[in-house]
Amino acid sequence: MFPEYRDLITKLKTTDAHFLRKFDEHNQLDEEIKQLETHSSSDTTPEVKILKSKKLHLKEEIFNILKKNEMA
Repeated sequence: MFPEYRDLITKLKTTDAHFLRKFDEHNQLDEEIKQLETHSSSDTTPEVKILKSKKLHLKEEIFNILKKNEMA
């Protein structure tokens, strides 16, 4: 996720608890989605859709944090 921000992500994971929490939550949702899709014949179950929506929202939050800290 966001390879162009790799160095900034590494920095923020060690200096910004809020960023780390969002980053970890995004990764956890990613794992949950993968597991559900592995055990389901369809990736369009209501539960998967909800999780994907939450994951996208987190990704947008993470991107906004990165953009804000890019100038700092």
